[in-house]
Parts: sequence; structure tokens; C-alpha cells
Amino acid sequence: MSEPSTPLAIPDYRRFWLARFAAVVATNGMVVIIGYQLYDVARSEYAMSISQASFQLGLLGLAQFVPLLVLTPVAGVVADRFDRRYVAGLSMAIDLCVALGLGVVTYLQVRSLPVLFGFAALHGAVRVFQGPAMSAIAPNIVPAALIPRAIALNAIAWQAGGVIGPATFGFLFASSRALPYWTSAALMVLATISILSIRTLPPPSENARKARPLAQIVGGFQFVWNDRFLLGCITLDLFAVILGGATALFPVFARDILHVGPEGLGQLRAAPALGAAVVALCLSFRPLQHNVGAKMLVAVAVYGAATVAFGLSRNFLLSLGFLVVLGAADMISVFIRSSLIQLNTPDDMRGRVSATSGLAVSASNELGEMQSGVAAALLGATGAVVFGGAAAILVTAAWARLFPEIRRARTFAPQYRQRETA
Repeated sequence: MSEPSTPLAIPDYRRFWLARFAAVVATNGMVVIIGYQLYDVARSEYAMSISQASFQLGLLGLAQFVPLLVLTPVAGVVADRFDRRYVAGLSMAIDLCVALGLGVVTYLQVRSLPVLFGFAALHGAVRVFQGPAMSAIAPNIVPAALIPRAIALNAIAWQAGGVIGPATFGFLFASSRALPYWTSAALMVLATISILSIRTLPPPSENARKARPLAQIVGGFQFVWNDRFLLGCITLDLFAVILGGATALFPVFARDILHVGPEGLGQLRAAPALGAAVVALCLSFRPLQHNVGAKMLVAVAVYGAATVAFGLSRNFLLSLGFLVVLGAADMISVFIRSSLIQLNTPDDMRGRVSATSGLAVSASNELGEMQSGVAAALLGATGAVVFGGAAAILVTAAWARLFPEIRRARTFAPQYRQRETA
């Protein structure tokens, strides 16, 4: 029997893709509404100024980061020791409960900052376990030769969900405040059923089951630390997004700068995902193969420049255009990093290494939100975004010198990755 030419020819991969897409639409849409609700409640019911309410958005990022920091090492070990379908399915089921809880409190108009912070923290904790398990499932159901294409298709699910979720949920929220959460709950049901319907995966290795959890945690971090190319890629994304992330301040731009309301907020959140989805679709047909390191550096620099341009713009359509470019550039960086991790990590360590990478990615997002909130309180929303984008460009230039392995990388193949010889 001939090998499939595309991951979509594999029934289990189609189930996996559907689960990923449904979960991303649900979670991305829900996060957007939580942020807008929190900012709106802070402004209208707590009578906070724009700067004070912006700082609350930073605290929202921190509330989601704390469980991420504490639980990520545990989540990686769980993904390597237990059936990854059940780990992902259980986390989706808990997120379903989060969506239902938010729907109830919104319907009953229990509008308070502590309630929103509490649900946001629980949502952050659930995502910690879902990410490594989902990332490690795809290589178990797709032949190695198709993994780069699978990663691009995974990115399409992620980015298409990032477009549809925020854009749709913004309009749903404008129609009925609780409707986005009911929709999120329904999508989580679909995602849970889809992921649990995948055939039995290969069992965890004997070494993974017998090893001490603490030793496994340390081993995952050591693997990344000792691979300078992966370390450089992961930390570049970490610092560039921490400094250059502007998404936490989208509610400020939507409500008080661009004056487009929750519908406009959904479009602002969807624009980067649209740019990323288009690039991901192209990469699913023509994956990057040459000079991957240099291309990643250029992509991160473009990401920073687009962030600066967005911060300075006062035209809504122009702002959307800059965000599309930002998302397209970010997708190239994500594709390169994800391909390297999946193709150069043993299966019995994929959960832990994916967790380490996920910690960096999520930390950059959540800490980036905290940084944006603090910077906005000091510099204003515009100043914070412009400062962050410029800092991301400087970080890219610094990493090009600190990690020459990135510049020298030509392909994804392990034998071509340059390691520094001490």
C-alpha cells in the first residue's frame, strides 16, 4: 500500500485537525470576549481611567501566566507518560466547563473583576495540559516525511480558528453577551469527541513510564538547553513577543482610540490570524526548505516593524492591514520553529520538549500582555505598542549575533543544524 501524499488522506489526522480547529475557535473567541468584558467592566463599573483599565489587562495576562509557569513541566511529563488522547480530551472537557461557567455568570450579570480573573486563570491552567498533548499526537499519526505539511495544516487550523473565533464572537457578544460562551461550549464538545475518536496511539515507552517525573522534567529542559539552535529559536520568539506583543491592548484601541467597539475588536484580533492562515496555506503546499534560519530572523524583524506601524495608525482599515502583515511574518517564524522541534525530538521526549517550547510561546503571550499593560500605564497605549515593536527589532539583531547557528541554518534536517563547538 502506497504512502499517503497528504496528511488529510489519513482519517485519524482529519479527526485530529477537526478537534484542533474547533478548540482554537472556542478558546480564541472566548479569550477575546473575556478581555473586552474585563476592560469594559473596569471602565464602566469600577470607573477606572484608560490607563488603570489597561493595567487590568496586563494583570489578566499575569493571571493566565502563573498557572502556565507552575504546571508546564508537569504537563510535559503527563503527555509522555499517559495516552495523549485522554490528556487532551480531559483538558478540553474542563475548558467546556469554563465556557459554561462564564456563560452563566454573564447571563446572570455577575459582572466583577475577581470572577473574570478566576475563570481566566482556570482557562490558562487547562491550556497548559492541552498544548503538549496535542502537539505530540500529530507525529504519532502522520509519517515523518509528511510532518512539515502536517505542521502547516495544523497552523491553518490554528490561524483559521484565530480568524473565525475572534471575528465571530465579537458579533455574537454584541448580539447577546452570553452567546459567545454557549457557542464555545458547543465547540468544545465537538473537539472532545473528535480527539477521543482517534485510534489507539503507540503506548508510552517503557523508559518514560519508569523514569522519575523530576528526572523527566529536567531531561526535557536539558534537551532544549543543549541544542543551541532550538534554544536560540525559542528564546528569540519569547523575547520578541514579550516586547512586541500588542494584542492585550486591542480593547483599548477598539474602544478608545479607533472607536470601533466589540465588533471592531473581533476584527483586530482576527487580522493577524488571517495573515498567518494565508501563509500557512501556502506552506502546506510549498514548505520552506532552504535558508530557514535567515528567513526566520527576517520574519521576526518584519513582525516588529508591523507592530510599530500598527501603533502609529489611526485608520481602522490601515491598522487591520498592518496586523495582517504582522500575522504573516509571525507564521513563518512559528512554522520554522515547530518543524525543527517535531523533526529533531525523540518521540518519548516530544511531550516535554513541546511543553518547554509551549512555555516559551505562552509565556511570551501572557508576559507580553503584562508588559503591555504596564507600559500602557506609563507610556499610553500608542507609546507602549511602538516601544514594543522597536524593541522586537533590536532583539532580532542581537539574537543574530548571539546565536550564529540561526543565521547558518540551511534546512530542517538534523545533520545540517550547526552546533557550537566549545
